[in-house]
Amino acid sequence: MLKSTDLEAKQAYAIKLFNKKKYYKALPIFEELITMFRGTKKSEMTYYYYAYTNYYLEDYETAGYDFGNFANSFPTSEHAEECAYMHAYCYYLDSPEFTLDQTNTYKALNELQLFVDQYPHSQRVEECNQLIDKLRFKLETKDYQNAKLYFKMEEYKAAYTAFKNIIKDYPSTIYREESSFLAFKSAYMLAENSIESKKSERYAIAMSAYSEFNGGFPESIYKKEADGIAEDCRKRLEKMSADIN
Repeated sequence: MLKSTDLEAKQAYAIKLFNKKKYYKALPIFEELITMFRGTKKSEMTYYYYAYTNYYLEDYETAGYDFGNFANSFPTSEHAEECAYMHAYCYYLDSPEFTLDQTNTYKALNELQLFVDQYPHSQRVEECNQLIDKLRFKLETKDYQNAKLYFKMEEYKAAYTAFKNIIKDYPSTIYREESSFLAFKSAYMLAENSIESKKSERYAIAMSAYSEFNGGFPESIYKKEADGIAEDCRKRLEKMSADIN
C-alpha cells in the first residue's frame, strides 16, 4: 500500500488502520497523503486523522502543533473548534509534575485561556476552566513547596518574601492560612538572626505580619504558636525601646 499510486485507496487503508488503533502503521501513510493532498478537498480530513494519530501515539507536542495548524488552516471546518481545544489540551497533557520546570504549564494556561476567549459559548469552556484550575493549583503547590524549602534551609528573608507572594498571587489558595503563619514566623526568625542595627525594624515587620495573620485567621490552628511568638516580639521591641531611652 505504501508503494501504491492510488491515493484514495491509501487514505481508506490508513483510516482503516486508524480505526483498528494501529497508529504506528497509519502514521507514515497519513504523512505521505498530507503532502499529496495539499491544496485539495481531501487534505482537511487527512490532516484531521494525522493529528489524532500523533495524539494517540502520545506525541502531544507534535499533536498539539497539528491540531493548532488544523484549526488555523481550516477555520470553517466542522472540526475547527474541536481541534482548537485539542491544541490547548495537548499542552495541558504536556505539563510536567510541579517539581519540574513549569514552562509548559504556563503555555497550557495561555492556550486554554485563548480557547475560552475565542469560543466563549463552547460546551468545552467549563472543562477548560477546570483544567486551568488544575494547572494553577500545580503552580501554587510548586511555589508553596519552594517557600517551605527556603524556610527549612533557614533562608528566612527569601521564605518571608515567597510566602507573601503566595498570598498575593493566589488569594484563594488552600495554602493561604499556613503561608500567612509561616510568613510571620519567617519574619520573626529573620529578626532573631539579624545584626543588632536591623533587629528593631525586622521585629516591627514581624508584628505587622502577625497582625495580618491574626486578622485573617483568628481561629487558626497556628494561633497559639503565633501568639507566643508575637508576645516575644513585643517584649524584645519594648526592651530595645527602653534601652534607647
